Amino acid sequence: MSFSLTTLILVSFGYLLLLFGIAHITERGIIPKRWVRHPVVYVLSLGVYAGTWAVYGAVGMAGEFGFGFIAYYIGISGAFLLAPVLLNPVLRIGRAYQLTSLADLFAFRYRSQWAGTLVTLLSAAAILSLLSMQIKAVADSAALLSPHTSPRMVGILFSVAMILFTVLFGARHEQGGDSHQGLVIAIAFDSLVKLSALLLLGAVLLYSVFGGLSGLDQWLASTSYSPSPFSQQLNDGGWRALMLMSFSAVLVLPHMYHMVFSENPSPKALAKASWGLPLYLFLLSLPVPIILWGGIALEAPTTASFYALGTTFSLNSPALTLVMYIAGLSAASGLMIVSTLALAGMVLNHVVLPLRPPREQSNIYSWLRWVKRLLVAIIIFASLLFYDWVGSRLDFSTLGILALSGALQLLPGALAVIYWPEGNRKGLIAGLLAGAGVWILGLVLPFSYAPDLLHRLGLPVVDPSNSHIYVFASLTLNVVVFALVSLLSRTSNEESSAAQACSLGALSRPRRRELLSGSSEEFKQQLAKPLGIAVAQREIDRALTQLRLPPVEYRPYQLRRLRDQIEVNLSGLMGPSVAQDIVKHHLGFKPQAGRGSGQDIHYIEKALGDYQSQLTGLAGELDNLRRHYRQTLQNLPIAACSVGDDGEILMWNHAMERITGIAADDVVGARLNALPDQWNEMLDDFVSGEELHRHKHRLDMKGRPRWFNLHKSTLSGPDHPEGGNVVLVEDQTETRLLEDELMHSERLASVGRLAAGVAHEVGNPVTGISSLAQNLKLETDNPDILQTADQIQQQTRRISRILQSLMNFARSGNHAQANRYEPAVIRRCVDESINLVSLSGKGRSLNYQNDCPEDLMVLGDEQRLVQVFVNLLANSRDASPEGSTIRVSGKREAYSAIIEVIDEGDGIPADQLDHIFEPFYTTKGPNQGTGLGLALVYSIVEEHYGNIQVESPVSDAGQGGTCIRLKLPAYEIEDDAQERSGIVD
Repeated sequence: MSFSLTTLILVSFGYLLLLFGIAHITERGIIPKRWVRHPVVYVLSLGVYAGTWAVYGAVGMAGEFGFGFIAYYIGISGAFLLAPVLLNPVLRIGRAYQLTSLADLFAFRYRSQWAGTLVTLLSAAAILSLLSMQIKAVADSAALLSPHTSPRMVGILFSVAMILFTVLFGARHEQGGDSHQGLVIAIAFDSLVKLSALLLLGAVLLYSVFGGLSGLDQWLASTSYSPSPFSQQLNDGGWRALMLMSFSAVLVLPHMYHMVFSENPSPKALAKASWGLPLYLFLLSLPVPIILWGGIALEAPTTASFYALGTTFSLNSPALTLVMYIAGLSAASGLMIVSTLALAGMVLNHVVLPLRPPREQSNIYSWLRWVKRLLVAIIIFASLLFYDWVGSRLDFSTLGILALSGALQLLPGALAVIYWPEGNRKGLIAGLLAGAGVWILGLVLPFSYAPDLLHRLGLPVVDPSNSHIYVFASLTLNVVVFALVSLLSRTSNEESSAAQACSLGALSRPRRRELLSGSSEEFKQQLAKPLGIAVAQREIDRALTQLRLPPVEYRPYQLRRLRDQIEVNLSGLMGPSVAQDIVKHHLGFKPQAGRGSGQDIHYIEKALGDYQSQLTGLAGELDNLRRHYRQTLQNLPIAACSVGDDGEILMWNHAMERITGIAADDVVGARLNALPDQWNEMLDDFVSGEELHRHKHRLDMKGRPRWFNLHKSTLSGPDHPEGGNVVLVEDQTETRLLEDELMHSERLASVGRLAAGVAHEVGNPVTGISSLAQNLKLETDNPDILQTADQIQQQTRRISRILQSLMNFARSGNHAQANRYEPAVIRRCVDESINLVSLSGKGRSLNYQNDCPEDLMVLGDEQRLVQVFVNLLANSRDASPEGSTIRVSGKREAYSAIIEVIDEGDGIPADQLDHIFEPFYTTKGPNQGTGLGLALVYSIVEEHYGNIQVESPVSDAGQGGTCIRLKLPAYEIEDDAQERSGIVD
């Protein structure tokens, strides 16, 4: 039974097109995401591990070593059963830092580009053997089905098809992008086809050849082939070596690392795979003995490795033959696609980009895609050459041993990533070179060349049954050299920090350093140099979105987070070494002066929070104590904040939030200059000053003055070498208002007693004098005497007015608390005052100009403010010449309302400016004033927590003129709404 080459090509391309169609509709979202991300799909995708070994190699090995073929499945099953301690840590590290390959992991952990490059080259050397095995399986199986076909031609056609479909499957995506869900679905389908075909063939052979399980037992009892490989003992070194190599495969084979970690949908999926993959491999291994026994019973016309096809020949079933051919093709294509994609990414990140770092170009993503496609073609053609020169002469087990033993050299370094922080790059590189040297001399060269050539070169010819000796020897030398060199050489600080980040339960201790760039916009400008403007914009916007930060960020802590996220994203795009180099040179820190910045406690707090459920014993108790003290600080009834030496706010408790109206999330990690002006000025001045205590510091906020006591303590000493300050803020507003009430009451009592005494002692005689003057007018008609009586009455009325003013001054301080005041519009107060002043005759001959804006408001007593402006305008009226202008203007400066009353009079002499606010002091002539008007103004302005200044003469008003300037706390209409919503300007 044979098939034409055309038929095989059509079947092959038809199946590959089916795979591509499945991947395409998945990428288009036609298949529901819940199916795509289902753990069963993930488990089936991990079946790519078996490759053509499941269809051909396992049967051939069973024919030679009996149950020894199971070692290939037992080893990796053991690795998945140890997933919580072996795979989960690697998954955590890979997800956190976007390490998409083992080379990325090594370069990140050992902080060495050489480590990543060496891992890439060693992986490429090992994987060529595995890829050539897939080409050999397809070429040889096609040659069996079409006897006149050249295996080399089939190998070339298969390689070209693999280049095309690998580019279509994965190389059209960006480096470091999201999971290739279409690829995962296609590989899962591959695994399902492979398993279904093997189970189908096993069932057909069991029931058509042996007549069921009882018939199989009878055949085994009566068979004459001896010795049976299944009767061998499973205690030889080869079996143990194969199990160890398959155990390491989950970490060190590029396609397994890619599927297990890079394409992992969630940690829960890995937990399901810890038992799901062993179950899948168990099902794969079930038909293997039956296929072997069926081939022997049917005397299949092929070697044991191809009994999957040979038995179908004997059964004369073309349909079953094509099914098994498709199963082999499916297994080979799936492994080649994933392996080539993974290896191409490693070569791009750790060979190409270090030799040719990215330069500014219009589309770096497109450039990376095309380079990766070229690498895919190079890798597959290199595999084809290896197959043509070496692989075509070796059997499946030998090719598998070459691949697994080479990749095994990476296992010590991979385990050290999570279990041995003391390992360093020098030890890793030395160990890899030593182990790889033994692998090349002991296994690669003996298996790759003819025995006579090896004899001429003086190299031993290795018996495949003794290959385990070189496997263990190379691994032992690798481990010993790695350990010795690491212990005898110095580990850099960067390596130690990376080791802490990778170790189980370890917490890194990042330093709080100031970046050269002060905002995310400056980040874009700096990254535009190596990446181009478009790429820099896209990467920074992506990082801001991932961290849920605003489009423009300036807070130091958030900028440090943004820098780290950018490095992580670039690591997934170009590899950790190139990403580190770009970020280090273009988003660097400022040089440290002195002892440097302190630890970044925000990072440490976040890390401790992430590890809270994993901390036990003393570590758990210490974390409970930390959280207790943290909660104590947060719930203190006194406002407290902590500030680093660099001005960064490290702590902002709940009381501080209530006092300032500023949420901790908005300011923690920012600098003091990010606070609103009044808080920034107060705290920055106090923190940078020498004083440890400041009492009754006044701030004008929302139309109300507030007073605070500030206390500062410096953080220093052996337990806290980083420095910084803790600031306590006490709100003394209510206390100050009570003190003002008390002082004002005392003053009123004193003035009241004075006023009462004056009114009693002076009022009665003045009343008598006024009465006598009135009687005098009734007793004479003499004009001179009558004029004198009128003058006496005028003077007595003046005395009465003075007494009344004194009593009004005493009562003027009925001190209403600030919180009883209401919003008062300054323009309305001025208009009313102008109307009152204009009632006098002189007032009508002057021009009054009110330039106060409509929205200028203060919090106060509107009638008393009118009294202030009436007195000021009356003074200006009395001092102004006929026809002149009195102008009242107002404006807002920060949190204060500034009102100026300017006249065009003669001004106030300089020697009198210091006395004008004193009671009974006046510059007016006799009978023109009592001297209490400005004293009353001063008292009312002080009640409103403002101040008053006098400038005379005014420079822009000629030689004279006076400017009275009032400064009162401003009030905003939006303040109440802002206060309710917690927003602070």
